[in-house]
Amino acid sequence: MSEEVITRPAAEQESAAHRQTRMNRAFHFLYAVIWPFFHLLRPIRVVGREHIPDGPCVICPNHTTIGDPFYVVFAFGWKYPMRAMAKIQIMRVPLVGWILSKAGVFGVDRGSADLKAVKTALKFLKEGDKLLMFPEGTRVHEGENVQVKTGAALFATRAGVPILPVYVPPKKRLFRPNTVVIGQAYRPAYAGRKPTPEELQAIARDLMERVHALGEPG
Repeated sequence: MSEEVITRPAAEQESAAHRQTRMNRAFHFLYAVIWPFFHLLRPIRVVGREHIPDGPCVICPNHTTIGDPFYVVFAFGWKYPMRAMAKIQIMRVPLVGWILSKAGVFGVDRGSADLKAVKTALKFLKEGDKLLMFPEGTRVHEGENVQVKTGAALFATRAGVPILPVYVPPKKRLFRPNTVVIGQAYRPAYAGRKPTPEELQAIARDLMERVHALGEPG
């Protein structure tokens, strides 16, 4: 019995490390294939890359266009692989969903309480991965007002990792630099052992205020 208790965590850790290595290889493969074309059409200028923490965090950008995940991934660079939460419909596209899943992208059904997606997100964070998710939950066009989802706040507080706000410009330009701003990582404050639903909502609102502040003229 004692031997089983000792060896099981080591085996689980080895399995997690192997899974992480496999996903990083797929991530880097996709990065190498897509980056040259993306960089040619939509070059990126990065502000604040020095703010990226080495350990796990929840990466939280604003979301205005379908290409925003590429802007974030390429702004962070080759050195920082990340896992990403995507709409379940994308993951159901033949071949595309399979390729993305190999690189650590996982689907979430936003029309229901998707416990599998929650468990997957927390597992990645606890294994030391960076998690990319859009707190607004959908693309938000200029002038629109949507209630921010609490998922990012929930994952960060449950896993005990910082939140990293990122600003992506709503208007992207062809063949000219598009500036992505990476803010300071921070740990949200709350009163008790875990945040209440009201505190999660307050954390989510504060997060988006921090994100949009990054895009304000300095």
